Amino acid sequence: MSLSLQDQFGPNGRCFGCGPKNDKGLQIKSFPQKDGMVLCQFQPQKHHEAFENVVNGGILGAILDCHSNWTAAYAIMQERMDDTIPWTVTAEYHVRLLHPTPSDRDIVLKAYPTKVQGNKAWVEAHAYVGDLKTATCEGLFVAVKEDHPAYNRW
Repeated sequence: MSLSLQDQFGPNGRCFGCGPKNDKGLQIKSFPQKDGMVLCQFQPQKHHEAFENVVNGGILGAILDCHSNWTAAYAIMQERMDDTIPWTVTAEYHVRLLHPTPSDRDIVLKAYPTKVQGNKAWVEAHAYVGDLKTATCEGLFVAVKEDHPAYNRW
């Protein structure tokens, strides 16, 4: 797949973390891999820092959340053997900040669906700078129906 999940399935999204149409957002790009992992590379900017050369924990949480959400949506689509991706929302997620995340190098996010059941997907994600794992995230993401405000947001 040459296009990111966001560009392929949500080109008009305006989410702060992952919306291609949000010029002031983070605009992460998530790419499924053959082994089920979904990969993202994010280049932090100076305005993403908490202090000199360290990424703000909230920015790190936002990219982990959005990347995990897209991983969940893709996993549910694959499980359903569907051609369209469902609209998913974060039901819960937990971020563990393991080390300060340097802001002078790319952050690589690796996410894996750990369980898919009906309209729910559980995802585990890790943030790396080089070989250093700086944060982890575990979350539950749910595909929503037409009566939910997030339905059809992409």
